Amino acid sequence: MEDFLTKASNYYAATANHPPSFPRLKGERRCDVCVIGAGFTGLGTALELALAGFEVIVLEAEAVGFGASGRSGGQIASGYSPGMIETEEVVGSDVAARLWEFSELSKEILYGRISDYGIDCDLGVGELYAAPKKSHENWLKREREHCEDRYGYAGYEWIDTERLRGMLGGDRYLSALYDREGGHLHPLNYTLGLASAAVSQGVQIYEGSAAKSVQQEAHLKVIETESGFVKAEKLVLAGNAYLSAFNLGQKNRFIPVSSGILATEPLGEVRAREIMATTACVADTYFDLDYFKMSADNRLIYGGQDLSFGPASLQKNGIRQNMLKTFPMLEDVRIDYKWEGLIAANWRKLPDVGRIGRDIYYAQGYSGQGVTLSAAISRILAEAIRGEMEKFDVFGRIPHKKIPPLPFLHRPMIYSLLLWNRIKDQL
Repeated sequence: MEDFLTKASNYYAATANHPPSFPRLKGERRCDVCVIGAGFTGLGTALELALAGFEVIVLEAEAVGFGASGRSGGQIASGYSPGMIETEEVVGSDVAARLWEFSELSKEILYGRISDYGIDCDLGVGELYAAPKKSHENWLKREREHCEDRYGYAGYEWIDTERLRGMLGGDRYLSALYDREGGHLHPLNYTLGLASAAVSQGVQIYEGSAAKSVQQEAHLKVIETESGFVKAEKLVLAGNAYLSAFNLGQKNRFIPVSSGILATEPLGEVRAREIMATTACVADTYFDLDYFKMSADNRLIYGGQDLSFGPASLQKNGIRQNMLKTFPMLEDVRIDYKWEGLIAANWRKLPDVGRIGRDIYYAQGYSGQGVTLSAAISRILAEAIRGEMEKFDVFGRIPHKKIPPLPFLHRPMIYSLLLWNRIKDQL
C-alpha cells in the first residue's frame, strides 16, 4: 500500500479513527451494482444505492481512503475550480446554473452525512480565497458579484487587508473572499465514516481486491480480482486518478497530477492562533495554488505543488519553501509529516461524469474540488443507475477534451504548464 498507511509519512493515517479492516474478496459474489474504488465517490454512490434498496459491492485495490480521499487538503468549497465566470464561458449560462445548483446540493449532502451518521472528522467552518495581488483581488470581487447576481448566493463576504491581517499572520496576501458555507475536514476520517455508514445499510466492502478485468456474461458484468470475481448488472468506476491503470475508456480524459502536503509539529494554541486566528481553511488564487489549514491538534497543514529539483527531505522541500513565503515566522518549526497524492486533472477543470455503453458509469476529474462535489455526484450517479437521468445528462453538456494518448508526455506537459503559470503568477 505504498507508504500511505505508514504513520511516519501521512498525518491523516497517523490520526485515523480506528480504521476498520475489510476482507479480501474470495470466490464468487453477486450484486446489483459493483463499485470500483472506496473513496468519496465510490462509498457515497454505494450508500445512496443501498438506501434505494440495491445490493452493492465495493472493490478497493488497497484500503478505504487510499487515494485522494485519504490524502487531500480536505477543503470544502463552493463552485468549481475555474470559478463560475470561466465555467459559464465554457458551458453557457444554463448549464453553469445547473452546475452551481449541484455545488450547493453537494454541501447540503456532505454536511448532512456528517450529521446523520455522526462522522467524527474535525469539521471546521469557513474557507478564505486569498489574493496575493491586485489583479487577483479584482477577479475575486467579480466572482463574488457574479455568484450573487446570477445565483443569489449570499455566502460570500469580502475581507479587506486590515481584517485579513487580524486573521492570518504574515503579509503575503492583500485581501480575501470568505465563504461562510465552506469549510474543511479530516478527509480520511470522513471517508472511514462514510464506509461505516455504507456498511450499516448493507454495502459489502472488500479491500486488497484490485479489479483486473471486466468481461460480459449475458446481461452481467464479471469483474475479476486476484482471488475472486463479482457478477453485477451495473458497474461504477470511482477510482479517479488511482484507476488510470484500469482503462475501460475513461483514462484518456484526464492526467494524474501529483500534489503534496506537509504537517508541522504541534504549534501550541497560542502560536497557532498567532498565525491563523480563524477556523477557516485557506486557498490562494495563484494558478499553482497553495492551500492550508490548522489541524485539531494545532499543526499547520500546508499543501501545493513541489516543483523543487534535486533531493528533498522533511525539512527541505518546495512545499516548506512555499509555507515560509506565507509564514516566515515558522522558520524554526519542525515538519513532522509529508506525503503526496494524485489529482485527476482535465483541460476544463470541471468534473467528468459519464457512461460507457449502457451499464458502466464513471466520475472523475474533480480538479481539486472532490471533497465537496463528490457528494452530489455520488447521488446523481445513483439516480442515473435507477433510471433518473436528468441531472446526470447535464454533465454530458460539458465539452471535455481528450488527453493525447502518450503517457510519457503527460508529466512534461503538466510541469511545463505549472512552471509557465508560476512565472506568470510572479509577473
